[in-house]
Amino acid sequence: MYRKQLSVAIVCALLAPGAWAQQASSAAPDVTAQDSQARTLDTVTVTARRRTESIQDVPVAISAFGEEALKDLQADTVEGLQGVVPNMNIVQGRGSANSINVFIRGIGQPDALQTFDPGVGMYVDDVYYSRINGAMFSLFDVQQVEVLRGPQGTLYGKNSTGGAIKVTTKNPFENTGGAVEATVGNFGQREGKFYFGGVLNDSVAMSLAGAMSESDGYVTDPSTGRKYNGDENNALRGKIAFKVSDTVNATLSLDRNKQYAPLTLGQPTAPLIQTDLAFGPVILKPAPTGEYDFRTRTSFGPNQGQEMTHTGASLAVDWDMSAQWRFKSISAWRKLKTESFIDIDASEFELGDVLVAIDQNQKSQEFQFQYDNGSNLQAIFGLYYMNEKVPSYQEAYASDFFAFAGTPISFLRTIEDDLDTTSKAAFAHMSWEFVPTWTLAAGLRYSKDEKDYARSTSTYWGPLFAALNETVAFDGRQSWDAWTPSISLQKAFSSNVMGYLSANRGFKSGGFNGRANSVLETTQAVFDPEFVWTYEAGLKMRSNDGRLQGNVTAFHSEYKDFQARVSEIVNPGSPTPSFSFPVLNAASLKIDGVEFEGSALLGEGTRLSGQLSYMDARYDKFVDPRVQLNPALANLHDHVPFSPDFTARVALQHTFMLDGGAGFTIGGDVSYRDDTWLSVDNRSNLMQEAYATYGAFGVWDSSDYAWQVRAGVRNLGDKVYKTDGQEFSSVANIQTAYYGMPRNYYLSVRYNF
Repeated sequence: MYRKQLSVAIVCALLAPGAWAQQASSAAPDVTAQDSQARTLDTVTVTARRRTESIQDVPVAISAFGEEALKDLQADTVEGLQGVVPNMNIVQGRGSANSINVFIRGIGQPDALQTFDPGVGMYVDDVYYSRINGAMFSLFDVQQVEVLRGPQGTLYGKNSTGGAIKVTTKNPFENTGGAVEATVGNFGQREGKFYFGGVLNDSVAMSLAGAMSESDGYVTDPSTGRKYNGDENNALRGKIAFKVSDTVNATLSLDRNKQYAPLTLGQPTAPLIQTDLAFGPVILKPAPTGEYDFRTRTSFGPNQGQEMTHTGASLAVDWDMSAQWRFKSISAWRKLKTESFIDIDASEFELGDVLVAIDQNQKSQEFQFQYDNGSNLQAIFGLYYMNEKVPSYQEAYASDFFAFAGTPISFLRTIEDDLDTTSKAAFAHMSWEFVPTWTLAAGLRYSKDEKDYARSTSTYWGPLFAALNETVAFDGRQSWDAWTPSISLQKAFSSNVMGYLSANRGFKSGGFNGRANSVLETTQAVFDPEFVWTYEAGLKMRSNDGRLQGNVTAFHSEYKDFQARVSEIVNPGSPTPSFSFPVLNAASLKIDGVEFEGSALLGEGTRLSGQLSYMDARYDKFVDPRVQLNPALANLHDHVPFSPDFTARVALQHTFMLDGGAGFTIGGDVSYRDDTWLSVDNRSNLMQEAYATYGAFGVWDSSDYAWQVRAGVRNLGDKVYKTDGQEFSSVANIQTAYYGMPRNYYLSVRYNF
């Protein structure tokens, strides 16, 4: 029912009368007191191809959101884009307050373990973030967010198979003045933000932005009353922009983000089982019944939370070498330090409790040479280098997992490992309008990743089983390289209608299994790269009067060597079974989809927008030794994770003009998401059935736009729904689900100066 209603509303927005035009953005135009009588939808420019151009000229499936649009989406972090971008799943990472789980068109990487690379590239001011830890960006000083769907590589510093999310922060020369904002809400939400930008002289401009936020949390431990799934975050970014000469500009950016959060808890969705070496399996905690009430127990103490410090510096230099040639250099350094306790089993028992501490250092350098003949030929040539060092220390506590005749056997595993990755690439891309209205674009990238990995793990059993204690260590070096081309053919049917065909290849390097705990596993610790070919056809349209815009994209992807982390019992018949988590290049997939986006101005000050997407992701094959040994597991891989068939969203907002020139805007939206499987191994209790969520907001703007008061509510219907899952079923039958935030509301006051 939800799907049908949303589909009708979106199609109405897309098929309203008028000559077509391209979808400029999913973002809402700024219909404020200063621009309440908007007659046309805003034209949005993007830098998806490393040069500024109208979004309607880019032969890429892309959505873009400016600062005001992000506010209307009620997005405080990048997680707020969930439901807005076709065929994208973006949620907080499992059990971690600082990581993000992103899938685009069925391709991503949900595991935050440092030995996995992201499937979707995350960029801030063109700097690549190599970890999904630390990628839960706060959107406190953002100029624009762009989401590119499909493989990226011939235009970007780092290759990615699923797509890219580009965050651009404010430029001090272009964003002068400032703003302060205070927000309060339920669950103890308290937040303050500020931005100040100013031009010191003709050559120098500076900006400083910061955000301080706290929330008590929305999950309660019923035994202690302590709150979890909250946050305390302080972020600061400073920029100095220089106009060195008429042809040279440079921007130095420094940022720091300090976060302390209590545990992020989910709910066990299956019985938790202890292995008693005398009596056999013992149920410690039965499967829950009824709807989750956001009450979860934990074995961790009050001071065992999650800490993160994320700092960075970058220097971007632009040099207009001539009328045709431009040089750009992007130098960056980043340091990410985390110390996170994660209760994987989400219970009062020690079954899957871990401490994960990493200390990442990342250095990168990118050079670009851009050519534009001022007419029909544009090109970019680039070199990219990144070195990442990620030493980590981990502890795993499982003193309730094994028992002997009812007496628990204490167990501790410690892990020390070190990953050193060097990525090098050269890429080129050229766009040529070979006859009027026809443009051919082609690119080629060569990537080489080299990884050095060393790992040592030790087990410490209780006194009766101390003979089982062992230390397993290994190290290895591997390198992978790949050529990844891209090509597109674009036709401008009119000034308002453009169509294109494209083909792109994506590559994600292999790696080492960071959970290889036995001698046997160390012999099979290397996994191979992933590759994907995506073929796409798109049509972008805008009506002659500028009041209606829409796009439609169809794609087909062939994805092979999918890196699947699974969970298995190695010797189930033994009195002391062992447990492993191999990474298999198990699968090849085919993924087909269709995506619609549309926006329309209805009358004056009323805007309707929406997206509707369909995706059919299925395995051609999934080679899993467990299934070959046990035919009862034949249905274990019927569904591709994080790949719902349908997603949709409809949003409507209207601005009323008040006496004196002030404006009042109200808006609302409904988002729908089809059945979604939350783990590689399809466990029915780690599947979220189709659901819809609602949101609403109201904004008052003073006549001079100096003051703004905003109130809003997210998840208006208080829907209980799963967003992610931990599947370690070979260990105590752990199958933990994480849930979206219940109904939450807020009030904010902003002053612009």
